[in-house]
Amino acid sequence: MPSKDYDKFDIVEMKKPHACQSNRWQIIRMGMDIRIRCENCQHVVTLTRRDFDKKLKKVLVKHQDSSEA
Repeated sequence: MPSKDYDKFDIVEMKKPHACQSNRWQIIRMGMDIRIRCENCQHVVTLTRRDFDKKLKKVLVKHQDSSEA
């Protein structure tokens, strides 16, 4: 099983672009399912973790946690 290299609030790129022609998604929920929001049109999609792992292309921006010091 590959290790996950994404976390909540990261910006990711999926294999196929959204209908609005944007391919930037923000992870807004993680659990058994992963919920992502299109950065362009704000559409929200919920995927199973398995489907998300298959459709993920790469992580574009890692979220910086401000509580780390």
